[in-house]
Amino acid sequence: MTSRIFVAGILGGIAMFIWTSIAHMALPLGEAGIREIPNEHSTLAPLQRTIGDQSGLYLFPGLGLGQNATRAQRKEAMQHMVEKYASSPSGLLVYHAPGRPLTFGKLLAVEFATELLAAVLAVWLLAQTQLVTFGSRVGFILVVGTVAAIATNISYWNWYGFPTIYTVSYMLIQIVGFLCVGLVAALTLRKSPPQPSEVT
Repeated sequence: MTSRIFVAGILGGIAMFIWTSIAHMALPLGEAGIREIPNEHSTLAPLQRTIGDQSGLYLFPGLGLGQNATRAQRKEAMQHMVEKYASSPSGLLVYHAPGRPLTFGKLLAVEFATELLAAVLAVWLLAQTQLVTFGSRVGFILVVGTVAAIATNISYWNWYGFPTIYTVSYMLIQIVGFLCVGLVAALTLRKSPPQPSEVT
């Protein structure tokens, strides 16, 4: 039974990867809500001069305090954030200094490994249940995928202002991906013998 669970997870991960590849390369879902910066060169040049080689995740506007700020100073600065957001652009910037290698093979490999692990874990969770019907098994994996999609995407939309169309599109990609896992797992495990806990 353990080997069948593993095989179901592997096949489910492959199905998820195929779906996400289609969603990004053949459908507009992967690019929904993402735009290129207008007049990119004139925007990136001062950005590079300001940040330099300090790659990282930047939130703006910031509190305007150094790392050694006291709690009282941070509290005082937080009271003025509403004014800052009202009068200044705001956003979240993932910045990489020049020279970052762009190797699609490695990126695809990491993506595949991530989706494979997610699928194996989802199928393992399914195996811990007493669900035996095709529909209930697919539904269980679908709920797992929906939880995963909600846990990250909604928070980014809420706190950081990710575009609604981006959020909805990526949630759809994830949920359909787990639906693929559920269908494959339910088909692979449908002839599994009842577990001792299932026998009444």
